[in-house]
Amino acid sequence: MTIPQSSLAISSVQIPSPILISPLKNSLQPMAATALDKSVPEKWPPVLEPTAEQPPLFDGAIRLYTAYICPFAQRVWITRNYKGLQDNIKLIPLNLQSRPAWYGEKVYPVNKVPSLEHNGKIIGESLDLIKYLDSNFEGPSLLPDDPAKKEFAEELFAYTDTFNKIVYTSFKGDPAKDAGPAFDYLENALHKFDDGPFLLGQFSLVDIAYTPFVERFHVFLSEVFKYDITAGRPKLAAWIEEINKIEAYKQTKLDPKEHVEFFKKRFQAQ
Repeated sequence: MTIPQSSLAISSVQIPSPILISPLKNSLQPMAATALDKSVPEKWPPVLEPTAEQPPLFDGAIRLYTAYICPFAQRVWITRNYKGLQDNIKLIPLNLQSRPAWYGEKVYPVNKVPSLEHNGKIIGESLDLIKYLDSNFEGPSLLPDDPAKKEFAEELFAYTDTFNKIVYTSFKGDPAKDAGPAFDYLENALHKFDDGPFLLGQFSLVDIAYTPFVERFHVFLSEVFKYDITAGRPKLAAWIEEINKIEAYKQTKLDPKEHVEFFKKRFQAQ
C-alpha cells in the first residue's frame, strides 16, 4: 500500500510566519518554534532484540528506553530532541513485540516504554517524563509562565487519554461521526490563544503530548476510512502544518505506511 506524502502534511492552509523576537534565556517568547528548536541530525540506534546484552545500569549515563513505533515514547523523544539533549540522553530502542527479559526484570518492572534512567533511578509515564525533562534539563522551556496558559495546559494534558480513547474506539464504528468530537475539541482549543498557531499559542509540551497520536490518526483515518480530520477545521490544519516544520519532531517520524499497517493489524484483525 502506498500512501502519498501529501497525506502527512496540510498544504491547503497558509499562515504568516511569526515575528521573531529575541527570547530571554529558557523563556518562551513569541518566536517561531523552529528557531527555538535545538535538535541536531541524528542516526537512529539499532533496535535491541531479545538476545541483546543489557546496557550498564546506573553508571552515570542518562538513557531513554523507547520504541520507535510507540506514540507515548515518541513524546519524550521529541522533547529530548527539541531541548538539544541528544548528546546528553542516549536512546535505547526496544522491540515492543519481543522485549529483552532484562528490561522488565532489572530496569523497569512495569515493562513498558518510555522510561528514563537518570540520577540512580528509573522514571516512567510519558506525560510525567516530558515535564521532568523540561524541568530538570537545559534547553528552551516548553511550558509558559502565563497563569492562564498554565491552567489551560493542565486541562489539555488531562484530556489526552479521553482524546485517544474516543479516536481509537471510533476505528470499530464510524470515525467521521464518532471521532469528530475529539478533533473538534482540538480545533476549539486552538482558538484559545492568538499569539501563535499552537495549543498554547507558542509551541509547548501540550503540542508534544498530542502530536504522535494526531500523526497516526491523521494518516490512518485518511487512508483506511477516507476521513480527513482537517476538513472544516482550519486551525487544526494549520497546527499540523506548523508541527511538520519542527525538526525535533520530524526526526522521530516513521514511514506512515508502518503506522497504517500496525493499526490495521491491531484494530482490524479478524
